Amino acid sequence: QVQLVESGGGLVQAGRSLRLSCVVSGSIFSINAMGWYRQAPGKQRESVATITSDGRTNYADSVKGRFTISRDNAKNTVNLLMNSLKPEDTAVYYCNANVVLHWYSGGGYEYWGQGTQVTVSS
Repeated sequence: QVQLVESGGGLVQAGRSLRLSCVVSGSIFSINAMGWYRQAPGKQRESVATITSDGRTNYADSVKGRFTISRDNAKNTVNLLMNSLKPEDTAVYYCNANVVLHWYSGGGYEYWGQGTQVTVSS
């Protein structure tokens, strides 16, 4: 059974930093893209940052220059370093991974973490 477990959320003042981590566990063959998404109250879930298996990254315009996504393929982890946080960054942050279960699999499956709350006070 594949599980994604996030950590690192919390309450922080505007301008400060937080680091989110997510580890993928279970019997898997490989992981394609990984990413972080967020959902604020009353809003749809949106992509924050994604990273491919070979390290190519993509960021939402609202976080470019402030957030950095990284991954450790040996440890099946993805991290999100969030600097210069703003109150509008307040949301539940979800980890996502496209996981290939077997070497013979035709493609990957999408898995989600349970979410971690990030609250930025002004």
